Amino acid sequence: MSDFEHSPVMRDEIVEALAPTPPGVVLDATLGGGGHSEAILEARGDVRVLGLDRDQDALDFAARRLAPYGDRVMTHRCRFDQLREAIDANDLDGLSAALFDLGVSSPQLDRPERGFSYRNDGPLDMRMDADAPWSADDVVNGYGEADLARIIQRYGDERFARRIAAAIVAARPIESTTGLAEVITSAIPAPARRTGGHPAKRTFQAIRIEVNGELDALPEALDQAIEALVPGGRLAVLSYHSGEDRIAKERIRAAETGGCECPPELPCVCGAVKTVRVVRGVPKRPSKFEQDHNRRAKSARLRVAEKLDPTVEVER
Repeated sequence: MSDFEHSPVMRDEIVEALAPTPPGVVLDATLGGGGHSEAILEARGDVRVLGLDRDQDALDFAARRLAPYGDRVMTHRCRFDQLREAIDANDLDGLSAALFDLGVSSPQLDRPERGFSYRNDGPLDMRMDADAPWSADDVVNGYGEADLARIIQRYGDERFARRIAAAIVAARPIESTTGLAEVITSAIPAPARRTGGHPAKRTFQAIRIEVNGELDALPEALDQAIEALVPGGRLAVLSYHSGEDRIAKERIRAAETGGCECPPELPCVCGAVKTVRVVRGVPKRPSKFEQDHNRRAKSARLRVAEKLDPTVEVER
């Protein structure tokens, strides 16, 4: 079995959410192992997939996995905020759907040499693009204590961020993922270690997000995807962190309102143009069965929006 075999989170829910979209090209902005794309291609004989990923290993595996679908599959190596370039490079006019499955993939977590896992010993890497010059080692052993505390709190929602940052600085140089996990664990009070999963989980997440600039790239990527959708096309965003979900909510809301700031009880006079409607107001959660059997699904949230037809007037 390949390192990239894994179960895509909310597979059936994604297929259902994208079922009403028109024929055309579905963008999988985070291709990973290709599980979501495979499910979409199997369910819809009238669509093709354009899969993006920064990880060449993921692209190589996905290409093999999706080979039975022939020319219905296109892949492109880039960060997802470069999706407009990928669309142009493949001479596409628009998208019938766009899927973002955010965060790190299970295969990356399961390969110790990639440095994402706090459970398996590996180098302090965490780069989604193995050719990128910046790694977790630069953050862990190079950032000042205040900056470390800031990213751990901001990207990890970690209440002991300051204690963890101080412990990391005091323990330098830290040379491995398990070494880092031990330092983090020792900095957290014993009663807090017994709840909420592995004590290092939030800090590792924060460092990974910082290394890969994930939240910095997301707003632009979502805006580009919404712009590229054809009328009736849908955007689906799977997030696993409050920061990711907040950005998805904000960008969808901006498109839903067109940026209108007029009082809601009065007619709009600012000329704002709505471009999407929200398909589901409250994010959808995975089933209890999936949460119990796929640890990556526990924190997942799915938001879906549909592109409006600009020729049809929409009531405010």
